[in-house]
Amino acid sequence: MPRVTIARHILAANEEVAAEVRQRLAAAGVRCINLMSGPGAGKTTLLERSVARLRGRLAIGVIEGDIETSLDAERMEAAGAQVVQINTRGACHLEAQMVRDALEALDLQRLDLLFIENIGNLVCPAAWDLGEDLRVVVVCTTEGDEKPAKYPQIFAAAQVLVLNKLDLLPYVDYDPERVRAQALAVNPGLQIFALSCRSGEGLDTWCDWLLAFAGKSSGAAVSEAPHTMGGAVS
Repeated sequence: MPRVTIARHILAANEEVAAEVRQRLAAAGVRCINLMSGPGAGKTTLLERSVARLRGRLAIGVIEGDIETSLDAERMEAAGAQVVQINTRGACHLEAQMVRDALEALDLQRLDLLFIENIGNLVCPAAWDLGEDLRVVVVCTTEGDEKPAKYPQIFAAAQVLVLNKLDLLPYVDYDPERVRAQALAVNPGLQIFALSCRSGEGLDTWCDWLLAFAGKSSGAAVSEAPHTMGGAVS
């Protein structure tokens, strides 16, 4: 008897929409990063610091994914990003159709780099292509140093790993080298950044990499993106 795997059918449909998103962003000259982590790893603070540091050099937009509230989007707006909020009302990950709809509320012609801040979850987001150019997964010193071993799929799907909250190392039982070793065992090609959004350690290196990724490493100034929130998608 023929069988249809529903998950495969849904993912295939999602990939078609993701290809549309990718094509549209490429046509506008916008690079896109899918930012993933567990809850509380510091994605929003990392974006907040990055947007503020790069203001005037890199025009950044953020699609902010949350189950409820617009609190993080309001922080991105205050930092100087062009923002649109997606509330999933319970879904544990973003999907390409959500991103495609959110693009309608953004002025892509005024952007160099778009971040998609995914729902805080180390499982579901790994399977869903959102039309991004690159995936970044964030871990932090307060959530345990076994995450790459316990959740290998998301580390295998990423190209960049950010080890966050280095300022808390003296106060927690956390071995950064263990995290590096586990992550590289899963994905030997991972590029790794270690930083602290509170102390600023490592942020210059991270921001220099963002400039290079967006093709703005020459240091030329960019036009300011509008600071108003672009809209909300539920």
